[in-house]
Amino acid sequence: MASDLHCHTKLSDGSVGIEDLIVIAQKSGIDTIAITDHDCLAGTVRGQVIGKRYGVTVIPGVEISAFDNEAGKKVHILSYLADAPNRLEGVCKRTSVARKRAGQIMMLKVASRFPITSDFIISHASGSVNLYRQHIMHALMDAGYTDKIFGDLFYALFDPASETNILAPTKYPSVEEVIKEIHSAGGIAVLAHPAQFDNFDEIDRYIDLGLDGIEVWHPSADEETVERLQKICKSNDLLMTGGSDFHGIYGKQSVTLGACSTPQEHLDKLLGYKAKKKRAQRRAEKTAALKTVE
Repeated sequence: MASDLHCHTKLSDGSVGIEDLIVIAQKSGIDTIAITDHDCLAGTVRGQVIGKRYGVTVIPGVEISAFDNEAGKKVHILSYLADAPNRLEGVCKRTSVARKRAGQIMMLKVASRFPITSDFIISHASGSVNLYRQHIMHALMDAGYTDKIFGDLFYALFDPASETNILAPTKYPSVEEVIKEIHSAGGIAVLAHPAQFDNFDEIDRYIDLGLDGIEVWHPSADEETVERLQKICKSNDLLMTGGSDFHGIYGKQSVTLGACSTPQEHLDKLLGYKAKKKRAQRRAEKTAALKTVE
């Protein structure tokens, strides 16, 4: 059965609500999804409850934003199946506060350049815990200044290389901190879409930090990239996951739910991963105890 382990909703920068997402999954024959909103755990419980109603398994997840200061790159880490998700609230809230501050600055800049109000922009973020670039662009679309979210106007406003950009800095936690927090919460840390931020050269370092897996199947990964990531995962005994990174109309490209998925074999490994680690730990402790006795 199909499993899409990377989906966004209106709670972050997706255009579809939780229930609608689950209905789309059910009607598409997708029996397992993970709601992985950016730095937001608010949809986890509701998603699981609604999922049961429609016969869709919703795996608890969140996509946590990070920054690799050594490499100077953005990094996204997916957390799955945390035993104590409330322990991730701290790192998510800090990023959310920073994002709110940046969003406020960008919104005011846009309102000063175009004849629209801040309230008009905010209305497009209804249901989200934050204000994202897609919300600003949607407001500009409705005001008639562009006919698409990701067009020339988007890059004029949000490309760091653009002389007319309105970007405001947002501080993200380090990769080390994020992986540590995920493990502290009893979760599984998976590197999201390494091709998107060109994180390949840093993977070995992330493995040393305790990375549990890599998102192998993703719209940003072509066939050659998938093979490359599979090889890395096999040689380092890492989990492999896949997901569409579904955002509805707020995605950079047209992607349907389930366009990229996690094969059943690898879903089973993800679901059994923590139990397997606990068994290995018990065996190691038993072996150590026997050596001590000898």
